[in-house]
Amino acid sequence: MAFSPDGKTIASGSRDQTVRIWEAGSGRLLMVLQGHTDWVRSVAFSPLGDLIVSGSQDQSVRLWEVSSGTCLMSLQEHAGWVCSVAFSPDGSAFVSCGYDGIIKSWDARTGICCVSMRSDRPYERMNIAGARGLTEMQRVTLKALGAIEDAGETA
Repeated sequence: MAFSPDGKTIASGSRDQTVRIWEAGSGRLLMVLQGHTDWVRSVAFSPLGDLIVSGSQDQSVRLWEVSSGTCLMSLQEHAGWVCSVAFSPDGSAFVSCGYDGIIKSWDARTGICCVSMRSDRPYERMNIAGARGLTEMQRVTLKALGAIEDAGETA
């Protein structure tokens, strides 16, 4: 959940696949934003309070216009749940991160992904080509965690 910049409204995500906008002072429900197809995990207001970005277990990021409740864009570039979203201080961009291990920075005007960032996995670039005693399942697991199997490289 998140407060609007003026503190008058609160946005919350829900298991029922919606973003809800509440009046902070009274707790009155002002609007329900529908469009996600799974649990909404994170919401954030733009610095002007005119937009909300939401991230969901449906692997999408959505940008909403607060005044109308209209979904302005739905972005489907994550390969896992979107667990957190935030706006830049000037509102020109927003970021999302997901269980796919990727952080994406988006242009708030166009919806274009400007940058994708990923931290190294636990065994990133570890060469297991000459490793002995590993089962096939262990090799598959190590590769999923970033290991490589390249006979031309040394560890």
